[in-house]
Parts: sequence; C-alpha cells; structure tokens
Amino acid sequence: MKNVLLIGITLCISTSVFAARQSSEPIKVIEPAEGLNTAQVALGKKLWFDPRLSKSNVISCNSCHNLATGGVDNLPSSIGHKWTIGPINSPTVLNAELNFVQFWNGRAKDLQEQAAGPIENPKEMAFSHNLATETIGTIPRYREMFKQAYGKKDFTITEVTHAIAEFEKTLRTPNAPFDLWLKGDDNALTQNQHDGYILFKQKGCTACHSGPLAGGQMYQKMGLVKPFNTNNEDIGRAGVTGNDAEKFMFKVPTLRNIELTYPYFHDGSVWDLKEAVQIMADIQLGQKLTDDEAGKITDFLKSLTGEQPQVVLPHLPPSTKATPQPNVG
Repeated sequence: MKNVLLIGITLCISTSVFAARQSSEPIKVIEPAEGLNTAQVALGKKLWFDPRLSKSNVISCNSCHNLATGGVDNLPSSIGHKWTIGPINSPTVLNAELNFVQFWNGRAKDLQEQAAGPIENPKEMAFSHNLATETIGTIPRYREMFKQAYGKKDFTITEVTHAIAEFEKTLRTPNAPFDLWLKGDDNALTQNQHDGYILFKQKGCTACHSGPLAGGQMYQKMGLVKPFNTNNEDIGRAGVTGNDAEKFMFKVPTLRNIELTYPYFHDGSVWDLKEAVQIMADIQLGQKLTDDEAGKITDFLKSLTGEQPQVVLPHLPPSTKATPQPNVG
C-alpha cells in the first residue's frame, strides 16, 4: 500500500512539474504524431524514397532530406538534376509539420505544398507534375495503394503530394533530454546543459527560438544587429520577397536536432555548432559570448536532439514496360 501511495505521489509531483514548466518555459515539448491515415502514410513513405518522381530516376525526396542524417544531406546546398548545385541550404524535414510555413522564404504554406515544389524545380528533380504522376500511374502496385488510400486508382499530383506530406508528419523526434526535463525529470539535463539553457534565455535567444521547434514560428533578418558576412551573396540573399529591402530575411530555423543538421545557416557556411552560436549572438543580439558561455549554450542545444525516426527502407513497387525510362538529358 505504501509503495502504491509513493508511486501516486511521484506521478502527481511529476505531472505538476510538467504543467508548470510547460506553461512557463518558452520552448515546448515535441510529441509523436497521432491520428494519421495508415494507408496514406504507407503510400507516402514509398513515394518519399522513390526516385521515379524525378526526371533522371535518380533523385528522391530522401536525397536532400536524408532520414539517416537528421533529415538533411549535410551539404552547404543540395545537388540536383545534372549535378546542379542548389541555391540554399536544405532544411531538416524532422518535425517540419510544426513550422508556420515551409522553405526558408515561406513560399509554401504547408507540407503538401512544399512537397510539390522540388518535383518540378529544374535544379532539383526537374520533372513536371503531369509526367511524375503519369510515371507513378503506370505502376500497378501504386494504383492499388492509391485505391486503398484515397478510394480511387486515378490520381493527380494532389494525392501524390498529400501522401508524401502525411508520411512527413510521422517524422517527429520526441523524448529529447530537454523534453524529459520539461516533463519533470530533473536528471535529464547535465549541469552544463541546464546552465546553457539559462544563458540561452538570459541572452535573449528565445525571442526567436521558442515553441515546440525552438524556432520555425516567424521571419527574422539574418544580421539584425550586424551584417552577416557570407562568402556567397547570391545564396538565399533575397530572403522572403526578393526585394533588396528584405535581403537576408528568412524563416527562423528550428533548433531541434541541431547537432545533426550541419552545416549551418541558409548558406551552409559554418560547420561547427559552437561557432554558429557565437556568430548568432554577435550579429543577432550584439553580444560577445565567452568561450565558457558558448560551450554551455552548445551543450544545451545538444539536449534538443530527440529520438530519430526508425524508418525501414521500403521495397518499391516494380516498373512495367509502360513506365517512362530515365531521361537525364
């Protein structure tokens, strides 16, 4: 009986601490996705890994957003059709549903709209929506899966991108040490990480990096206090609208899993997380961090790395003679 009472008291205390921290802390818990259509998710998973959505039959969604490496390709900017170097660093797809808009410049309102962009971008997958849909439509197993997921074998790019988006919604990274701390586990963070979080708040970082993503909820100018020095003025320099007045205005990136998603910034110019922390404090907040402060904040940021999606590579359905052959020209 005594053990039961102790367990009950512990649970009550933990719940109380969680409620208090959730209401008072600027960064919120990441929770697993729930209530998704399993048939649509299964279809979207295959499409995510299928290079037949690209003109060359070589590039898939996973090429630039590798789920084995934090949802990015760990390159300054991605390599697309005909080895074309992309114009900007590829953001992570992990927890991406929680962004208030998609892409650095917010040109897509949600995951489905975002999924449509790379397929027809000449520097990325370089296909057309019609040809991509036609290609997938020649594959019998896909037609069966679309029938199961959407009630019809005839489908358009709308269903293709919707399925991909539904799969992306599963790519949450819960149970990071910081989330466990938010839920009441005082031992989830090291002393350095806890000190780093206090500094993170004191220095003003949470003005932009808050919410479940520790970011992803607003636009902000890169170089708010001091100009951002880049080796390539053309990489993403126009920002949200393309107007010079809003140069370097971007969606604030998430800090979730940040230790995995190097190189950093829109131009992928910085590979070291501690260096990125020091640069941001300088150009965004006008503050010079000591080496100790930067180290502790970096340690805190590593506590935002959650459980990575355990995705087993799917068996892709075989093509038929009717499937268009690769065209790399």
